[in-house]
Amino acid sequence: MRAIIQRTSGVKLYISNKIYSQSKKGLLVLFGTKEGDTESLLPKLADKIINLRIFEDSDGKMNLSALDTKASIMVVSQFTLYANTSKGRRPSFNEAQNPADAEILYEKFIALLQESFLQISKGQFGATMDLQFNNDGPVTILIDHDE
Repeated sequence: MRAIIQRTSGVKLYISNKIYSQSKKGLLVLFGTKEGDTESLLPKLADKIINLRIFEDSDGKMNLSALDTKASIMVVSQFTLYANTSKGRRPSFNEAQNPADAEILYEKFIALLQESFLQISKGQFGATMDLQFNNDGPVTILIDHDE
């Protein structure tokens, strides 16, 4: 299971040139699963993301979490996080989880984040989406989470 977390000043997510969802200042989470990933990985990943201290305190140090700052979180499914580029010039996505199982984990992950009572927004699983956001900092963190 992988997640790329980007601190943002807000996200607008478009599908077919129409705003589908949006979030305020907070985090953009690109979420991907690979074959063999299970629901058991989700609680630890959700906890890590909402408690990761990547927001600045009054001294300018990254010392505050999404929970501390009441940040918004936008979650977008991203099977391309499991692209394998080791051979040739065209990425292989053989490691990515099959769409049916990946969608179940994606929805369960969002449900776990919603338990934090933060504003959680999401993309549409499997859709072609256009994301517009500013990476605040810039801050980008990769979490590679396996059992």
